[in-house]
Amino acid sequence: MNQTVSPLRQAIVDFHAYIQSLGRASATILAYTKDVEQLVQFVELSGKTTPQMVVEDDINKFKEDLNSRNFTAKSISRKINSIKAFFRFLKNQGTITENPATQITHPQYDIKPPRILSKLEYRALRDTCKGDPRIAAIVELLLQTGMRISEVANLEVTDTDLETNKIKISPYESHESRVVPVNEAVKATILHYMEERPKGGSKKLFITKTGNPFLVRNIRSGIDRYFRLAGIKEARVNDLRHTFIAHQLMAGAPLVYISKLAGHKRLSTTEKYLEFINGKAGQDKPKLEEL
Repeated sequence: MNQTVSPLRQAIVDFHAYIQSLGRASATILAYTKDVEQLVQFVELSGKTTPQMVVEDDINKFKEDLNSRNFTAKSISRKINSIKAFFRFLKNQGTITENPATQITHPQYDIKPPRILSKLEYRALRDTCKGDPRIAAIVELLLQTGMRISEVANLEVTDTDLETNKIKISPYESHESRVVPVNEAVKATILHYMEERPKGGSKKLFITKTGNPFLVRNIRSGIDRYFRLAGIKEARVNDLRHTFIAHQLMAGAPLVYISKLAGHKRLSTTEKYLEFINGKAGQDKPKLEEL
């Protein structure tokens, strides 16, 4: 027996398709959709089944419910962003005439600065994982190029040109292609890994012993393990990218150049790092080759 999809549920489907058409990253699409689904599930408890039935008070009560269930202010703020985008979409589509999310406010919260590893920490990480050629090469790539973890996982063998010391990063979801230079430290770890790399299998640069792609979750769990072994606390894989960007800016590298290397869409994203490293410049100035 077929169940009729409510107009509110259909609106989620349409919103999902719209975000996809914008070329957003799959993680962003999933997060926005899940956030809106949470709101819809909440208002359905009050018998509301159409977008026109949702009012500002419903969204504020949803915020209160999230807070009562100990969602962080940051998480609630993200959900509000999703909800605002959802109702803007419906308004632009002509589905609703009044946007109930216009006056909804975000909770206040402090933005936690990125975790920047010190020289001692990233040297300890290198020393700890040097016996694991695959993870050692990945750590070096993240520390020396500022690549995203998804970009590392997506690299293919043919993307590396070690004769010219360059790596091509192919377009991936919402991220554009770019070419990043690699220094001798990166080159050495990749060549060492290639000696140990299983023959055949996936075209991806980093693969498992059975020849399958070494996925993002594998990279995270692998590096997290070496963080623990190296005694580096409260650090995540993305902090290696943060470390690259921050240290290069502290070393005096041009903001625009680092922004391009990191693949930031907006220069303002790179500029934010200046706030976190203000006052530290001159204390610890590694060159690109010394990181």
